[in-house]
Amino acid sequence: MTMQVRLSGLACCGEMGDVVSPGSSGLPGTAGWVQVGSLNSLASPFPFVLMPTSNSLERFLTSFHHFSCEQIKNMSFLLTFFFFSFTLHAFPATTMAAAAATSGDTQVLTLKKLKWPTQEQTNTTICFPQRSRTEKNANILELRHRDYCSKHKSDWNQKQQKHILLSDQIRVHSLQSRIKTALSNGVDQELSQAEIPLNSGTKLQTLNYIVTVTLGGRNRTLIVDTGSDVTWVQCEPCGSCYNQQEPLFNPSQSPSYKQVLCKSTTCQNLSDATGNSGICGVNSTTCNYYVSYGDGSYTRGDLAADSLLLGTTLVKDFVFGCGRFNDGLFGGVSGLMGLGRSALSMVSQTYDVFGGIFSYCLPSVTEQVSGSLILGDEASVYKNFSPISYTNLISNPMMPTFYFVNLTGISIGGVSLQDPSFGHKEMLIDSGTVITRLSPSFYNAVKTEFLQQFSGFPKAPSFSILDTCFNLSTYDEVIIPTFELHFDLDAKLTIDVSGILYFAKSDASQVCLAMSSLSDEQEIGIIGNYQQKNTRVVYNTKASTLGFAEETCSYSD
Repeated sequence: MTMQVRLSGLACCGEMGDVVSPGSSGLPGTAGWVQVGSLNSLASPFPFVLMPTSNSLERFLTSFHHFSCEQIKNMSFLLTFFFFSFTLHAFPATTMAAAAATSGDTQVLTLKKLKWPTQEQTNTTICFPQRSRTEKNANILELRHRDYCSKHKSDWNQKQQKHILLSDQIRVHSLQSRIKTALSNGVDQELSQAEIPLNSGTKLQTLNYIVTVTLGGRNRTLIVDTGSDVTWVQCEPCGSCYNQQEPLFNPSQSPSYKQVLCKSTTCQNLSDATGNSGICGVNSTTCNYYVSYGDGSYTRGDLAADSLLLGTTLVKDFVFGCGRFNDGLFGGVSGLMGLGRSALSMVSQTYDVFGGIFSYCLPSVTEQVSGSLILGDEASVYKNFSPISYTNLISNPMMPTFYFVNLTGISIGGVSLQDPSFGHKEMLIDSGTVITRLSPSFYNAVKTEFLQQFSGFPKAPSFSILDTCFNLSTYDEVIIPTFELHFDLDAKLTIDVSGILYFAKSDASQVCLAMSSLSDEQEIGIIGNYQQKNTRVVYNTKASTLGFAEETCSYSD
């Protein structure tokens, strides 16, 4: 590791004893800089440091002009130690951070690209994504954050963000409660593909993702949730509904709409899908459903069936919830798409069409780009730039609707963390949870290593559930270490650079490590959607595998 110092009017020795004149160091972009020694023995994380001209430093260096090159070379360790100490105390962290850009285990994070959008007005009241296309037998639906369209685009102030993160925490508690409750109790066809645009939901003040499908002949914009099973929309007549951008679904306008009978097998499947058995309606013939999401959000209404158009693929008699009483943190969307594994999930209902395979690429929160939800096994339409690595989905008969994987390791900046629990810890992957949760021991190890590699930056107060924060308001970009989660079969999830830090303040004066600790070691870790951005995540329920590949999310006709 070589330190470089600019000299004025002084010729000195190179690292190997060669004479290097000022302004001719032989290194690209280093005119007027020379090598003075090696810092390999110091095990510094910085590959090199470029030091600016300083009168005091030049006077110090000039005092060595009467020494020979051989004498200076023999004093190289003392010189480099002085220069290293001088750099640590005399120059801002931007210089040090810039130096780290050459390491293969670090990456550049441009801060201005990740700042939350500021408030602006638009006259558009409904501009949800409607695009879809067919390519190589795959129907492709656009995917965005749920905030993609709103009459008043959101100003992501701290109050809103804290509310979202606290709601995320409540969702996590709800999932943990469902898991604990479950643990305490214990013919070949030609397959189709569909790709649906997947969009950001930030303009509706949530960090979930949305797609647009056609139900009963009308477009419905739905949250995508792998942690839920029942797909539902708000319906007329509605006893109590939250405000949504699109008109309420009107069953009377769909000739293919039909109610599910109370005594049917479909109604009985509600118990596995929601944890609540189907309830007979007032006339004792129709099936009522109820789903609670743990954060106070809920939906209740009639279980029904209608035609569902996914891209260009028509699914007849698709079972969904026709919500008559709905409330909670759903923003302005029309409902939710359940991508879990129960018999009532969309994955199971379309198994004969898509083979139980789907994948998505979640776009970045702050960029005006779309991702995609692809239904079916057509890898040729993926846009991944790294190979897909697959791990096994863990089968848990007590919790059959969730997607679990076995975490075997975590590496930060190329450093593998050590913990005896690696290889024995299930993790739930969930598109509806925002921030990744780790067991306390895992999180403490991650936090410690991250702070060792991401050092020299001013600290900032904790924000909501995030306790490792920095003030980066004076920086245009910083160098951050790479993050990788490792799983069985040598599969790995490389977290995108946009998924490592969370902006609590738009001016970057409070930027936090986007991970949080669980309450105790017995709770199940969760891989949230913030850490899944710009990754092609492939769910194969038939082969019981989960795949990861790096991809810059985009949707183009």
